[in-house]
Amino acid sequence: MASPQESTQKFRWHYADFDDADLQFRGRSLFFFVVLISIILLVTLLFLYARWVCNVEYSPPPAPPHPTISAAPAPTLGLDSTTINGLPIVLYRSSVDSESIMESECCICLGMFGDGDKVKELPGCKHVFHSECVDKWLNTHSSCPLCRASLRADSPV
Repeated sequence: MASPQESTQKFRWHYADFDDADLQFRGRSLFFFVVLISIILLVTLLFLYARWVCNVEYSPPPAPPHPTISAAPAPTLGLDSTTINGLPIVLYRSSVDSESIMESECCICLGMFGDGDKVKELPGCKHVFHSECVDKWLNTHSSCPLCRASLRADSPV
């Protein structure tokens, strides 16, 4: 075993005992240290800039206060009122003829047709609907609600 004197001297340190000559940066070591610190600083700044750019909320550019050229009105998707009013109105009857079979239900409101109800028959496809229901539909659409056949006069279909 070691004597008590040796063990106490083993851990006795003094500030003057430290030699810091090995901790000096010179020549290539200093150059690589500066380059390493510069790269770490550059990557950190780029990361912070990228986070800042991604967190900025973009808003659309403001509209001009007074438009100098008036915009053309948007084309209406439905039919005009004269065309809608020009569609034939027939009275519904529940008896079935051998030549024409009429539907018994309005596919717009899903209501059943009763004898004497005023229904509109669309040209071309011959589908029938309640007059009020099909008028509302044709104000916003230009086709049959059931088969989507076009009702426009200028349409090739």
